[in-house]
Amino acid sequence: MLKPFLILSSVLLTGAIASLLQAQQAATPAPPAASPAAPAAFSVPLEAVNQVNPMKPNAESLARAKKIYGYECALCHGEDGGGAGDLAKNMKAKMPDFRDPTALKGQTDGTLYYVINKGKGEMEGEGARVKPDDTWNLVNYIRSFSKLQAATAAQGPS
Repeated sequence: MLKPFLILSSVLLTGAIASLLQAQQAATPAPPAASPAAPAAFSVPLEAVNQVNPMKPNAESLARAKKIYGYECALCHGEDGGGAGDLAKNMKAKMPDFRDPTALKGQTDGTLYYVINKGKGEMEGEGARVKPDDTWNLVNYIRSFSKLQAATAAQGPS
């Protein structure tokens, strides 16, 4: 007769302890969730910033870059460099308008090369997909958008 009593007592005691622990956990405020780490500020290494573009922006260079830009960059940055490519619109991503002369002001060719090659933020870098000379050509091509815009504005309305 003692055995059933001990079994029943231990089951009730276990249930009571579990209830108390559960009540205590519910009453204790949860520690604040760890906030996601703020993204590190984007910085380009000084040696990259100071790189000089070895490619001259001639017709051949720009034509080659235009082709690469068309299949690697235009989806986000837009065919005209205005930053309104289809993917950017779908992602609601804010892209720079390369047609605006102030968009790249203060950016060295080395900085642009680094960003194209390594990426920045959500932008994946081109890395090995684009040869170094072609990446430099892309730098020239991207810069050509604002020059084209300035030339068009200087001509005045048609």
